[in-house]
Amino acid sequence: MAKEWILNMAVGRWGLNKKNRVGPVSSWIRECAPKDLSEWQQFYFKKLKMFLESKKISLDPKEYLASIGKRLYIKVSEVIHSEVEEVTESDCLEYIYNLVINRTYEGYLLEKHTIYGQLSEILQAKIEPAPDKWDRVFNVDFFIKIGKHYIGLQIKPISFEYAVEYQRKWRDIYQNSHNKFTEKFGGRVFVVLSIKEGRRKVIFNKEVIEEIKKEISRLQEANG
Repeated sequence: MAKEWILNMAVGRWGLNKKNRVGPVSSWIRECAPKDLSEWQQFYFKKLKMFLESKKISLDPKEYLASIGKRLYIKVSEVIHSEVEEVTESDCLEYIYNLVINRTYEGYLLEKHTIYGQLSEILQAKIEPAPDKWDRVFNVDFFIKIGKHYIGLQIKPISFEYAVEYQRKWRDIYQNSHNKFTEKFGGRVFVVLSIKEGRRKVIFNKEVIEEIKKEISRLQEANG
């Protein structure tokens, strides 16, 4: 397991598994739809051969993959090895301190500026991540608990709005799951659209805030 972790880290760090290195393997395997490993291997080598020819690389597919493997070995045995040797006890002490103090605080500030952080501050309500099951069944990312009832929140990037405009069936799919949530938990589900302003995400459909406030008030009255 330790070896695999190191190899995965090195492959990702130097981009040895990127499309420009090994081809668009995710697309190719869907195109192939192989019945077994052998069929996929033959298909991949055929595609890779054409890929290499287009790049004017005069290696056969197996030799080419071996060359990437050798490059990976150099990175692990030379670069990573030398970097590890430079790590001192002082580095480790400083890293742990920064991790639990400085970076935790920075993460907290970043979280405050996310959409649900903004909503929580505006609504003066506790907003919690939804269980995985709620995400799958009801398409809900977060929830607000009001007594024995729940309000659901689904956060989507602004592109979602345009996608829904052109694919109305999406609206029906989400509406059905959101209706199920309301039937089970009593509160409505609101879709909050986010948009980037510089490096910061902000709420695009600000009118949803008043709608959520009204729903909170309604459920508070229902709970007495």
